Amino acid sequence: MSKLSGMTGAGAWGRVVGAVRGLPQLLRQDLWASPVDPVPPAGTPGSPVWRPAFGMLLTLGAATVSVWHVPDLVPHGAAVPEYVVLLVVCQALALLAGLWQPLLAWWASLVLMVVSVRIAEPTTAPGDLFPWSGAEIALQSGALFLLTLRVQPRRAVLALALSLLAGLVSSGFTTRAHNYSLDVGALVVITAVVIGAALRALKVARGQLVVQSELTEEERARRTLLEERNRIARELHDVVAHHMSVISIQAQVAPHLVENPPDELRENLAAIRENAVEALAELRRVLGVLRSEDAVADGLRHAPQPTLDRLDELVGTVRGAGVAVTKETTGTPRPLPPGVELSAFRIVQEALSNVMRHAPGTRARVEVGYHSAAVTVRVTNSVPGTAPAPADGGGHGLLGMRERVTMLGGDLTHGRMPGGGYEVVATLPLEDPA
Repeated sequence: MSKLSGMTGAGAWGRVVGAVRGLPQLLRQDLWASPVDPVPPAGTPGSPVWRPAFGMLLTLGAATVSVWHVPDLVPHGAAVPEYVVLLVVCQALALLAGLWQPLLAWWASLVLMVVSVRIAEPTTAPGDLFPWSGAEIALQSGALFLLTLRVQPRRAVLALALSLLAGLVSSGFTTRAHNYSLDVGALVVITAVVIGAALRALKVARGQLVVQSELTEEERARRTLLEERNRIARELHDVVAHHMSVISIQAQVAPHLVENPPDELRENLAAIRENAVEALAELRRVLGVLRSEDAVADGLRHAPQPTLDRLDELVGTVRGAGVAVTKETTGTPRPLPPGVELSAFRIVQEALSNVMRHAPGTRARVEVGYHSAAVTVRVTNSVPGTAPAPADGGGHGLLGMRERVTMLGGDLTHGRMPGGGYEVVATLPLEDPA
């Protein structure tokens, strides 16, 4: 048992010796080599908007403390030497430099404090505070406070310990009895470090909150985009599957429509049907899994995809929800490619949904234009009569619109109109974008 205790004591002593040996390296790393937190540029999240005002107040405070500190360094009634003026000016500049280089400023303030104590000790009356006068406490507290705002708490505690140690050592080299102020000075500088650490922790927490909010917004937009892509894939699966099924059936029926069809025709039609069936099976294998992830009821899953023929029905539904909607068609309506027609309907549907969500009480207008090489869809709304509703999702419906338009090689524009209100304009080409 005693042997085990001896081994434990030796291990503890070895750790203490190792910590003492590593202390110089730790001090060099934390209080000299490691950089401090950078100040965020103006206008970015976390940038201190109060920095100019704080700098002005710090300048006035440093000048006041310097003037207050001069009598501590010269005998009563004596002329002020030039080196004293230089010393207090350097101490004030060191405090101001803490706004930009707090670590170097603290080192300069610490060295100047030791020099100031040695100059002031012979002239200090027995009843005066020593080694830290009121001005020295203010200067050292300010330097430590600015340092604590920009470094980790561990580094701030090391700097605080060195400051207190420097004050303690300075109080040991005296030529007369003094009214020592180490307890008061220690209380003030510790308070300055605690307040600085609390403010830094608050700044770090706010910065992390801003970053997390941005990541959450990006993730929400990404998830919305993926959901819209899945929806587009499901809809295109229905459209393509329908046409492939029609091709297969027509290829199977075609030989029976011709009397005594040649063998070559039968073989070609059989090959067409076989290829159509294989393509349909592959399509269902790849994209059919998307349906299993859909939460929609089975009856709605297999409903036919909407076309522009159902636009009047959509407008009527929106009117029933309390939004005044008008519809206008230009050009000659004609059958469109299924993907184009489906995308045009979905864009109008999403735009009207945005009107109901974000601009209640407005008048909406839907315009569909048929052109020789494209179809255009324009949805506008007037200025809302009441305050706009909160924007749920940050306008993520526009991501889905842009995804559909990009898929077809078209163009999407949206934004506020000059006279007020909002518009969404989509141009969908009728030819393959490839």
